[in-house]
Amino acid sequence: MISRREFLASSSMALAACSTSTWSHGRTAEMAQEDPRLLRHVLDRVAYGPRPEDISRVQAQGLDAYLASQLNPATLDDSEGERRVRRLETLRCPTGELFEYKEELLWTELASGKLLRACYSERQLFEVMVDFWTDHFNIDSSKGDCPWLKTADDRDVIRKHALGSFPELLRASALGPAMLWYLDGRSNRKSTPEEAPNENYARELLELHTLGVHGGYTQHDVMEVARCLTGWTVRSDTWFGKGRVEFNNAFHDDGAKRVLGQDIPAEGGKDDVDRVMDIVVGHPATASHLAAKLCRRFIGPDTDGATILVVAAAFAESKGDIPETLRALFQTEAFRMPGAPTFKRPFRYLVSALRASEAEIMSPDALLDYLARMGHSPFQYPTPDGYPEEAAPWTGSLLWRWHVVHALSRGQLPGVTTDWTALKSNAGGGLALAESLLGQSLTLAEKKLIRNGQAPGLILAAPRYQGA
Repeated sequence: MISRREFLASSSMALAACSTSTWSHGRTAEMAQEDPRLLRHVLDRVAYGPRPEDISRVQAQGLDAYLASQLNPATLDDSEGERRVRRLETLRCPTGELFEYKEELLWTELASGKLLRACYSERQLFEVMVDFWTDHFNIDSSKGDCPWLKTADDRDVIRKHALGSFPELLRASALGPAMLWYLDGRSNRKSTPEEAPNENYARELLELHTLGVHGGYTQHDVMEVARCLTGWTVRSDTWFGKGRVEFNNAFHDDGAKRVLGQDIPAEGGKDDVDRVMDIVVGHPATASHLAAKLCRRFIGPDTDGATILVVAAAFAESKGDIPETLRALFQTEAFRMPGAPTFKRPFRYLVSALRASEAEIMSPDALLDYLARMGHSPFQYPTPDGYPEEAAPWTGSLLWRWHVVHALSRGQLPGVTTDWTALKSNAGGGLALAESLLGQSLTLAEKKLIRNGQAPGLILAAPRYQGA
């Protein structure tokens, strides 16, 4: 068995390994289209990593056909993914009924549902985009009524619009009860001339959700947006209708406003929110900001400016249609000719290992505990910017990665089983299984360790598996 010291020494090189490309940049996208390495790259980005038969299945289907089906998830049979979460009753509860449950149960079922769907859903791109928008519109489920409302937010805001229209997603988030609680929109009011509106949500709307920190807005724009959004609240002091979003015109600033150089006439009432949404979605900086974030997620942190411009143009021309924006991204040479792999965040790392090993999850409790130890508990990041994409914040949890995959490889992960004997037989032996898990040829040193009985835990813990 590889020692902890050996693992930590090798894992300290994971970031360096993730900066070394195994691709020849001289090849054309057409030549590489059916290359198994490209298919592996696609399944590591568009999905949560391949299962044992996925590479050959996508190769037979054709890469373009696979991507087209993932962009239209309604055409995919996801009965297995939904069967896995059927017992999680709170995921289907109407908003008001969620307050009948304890906070711990709500979070456990919400996090379990996220994990199970990521592992078993055929609609892999949809689940990846749910994760993307969950971070983009981050809500810490511990604040105020958020422990109860985040379940509804995940279902009615994020999952409903994850592969739909960004303008509709943005408005649903802005007026969602969980977001109104988390960023204090419910207390944003101006009932007297002296009362100043609460600017918390307005600032994050511009800085994080739309234009970006360098998007060209000013403090004046923040305050004007806050004025436009006054009067919206969430019913919380009575049991009947608890969690319901309401608009109170008496708390709304009905004067004229000017946002990002555009005038909003007085007496707009609750329609002011729609005017603000139109202005920020249509601003060129929003297309650029979202295109850059999507490129970082699906291509890498060093995506060239020309590729980002192509994706931003698709977003603008489609008026924020998410599938059209992604379709343009997936057609770029930067996506089809991948460069350096990116460091897997703990959730992606764990799910990719579970999928690669065809793990059977009877209970996700131990997996959620490992995610907590790796610092990546779903729906619990405290600040509005969401869990970081960069590798540096995650390197302190490498030892727990070692623990979880070695427990998986030994059959010692509570609530999870994997038939390693069958996997080895189907792959054609231990070395073949190791190369299948890694998606790359083994080094001589790795082959020696595997012949000495170190696979598959060694491969799943290896620095080269940390990147995708």
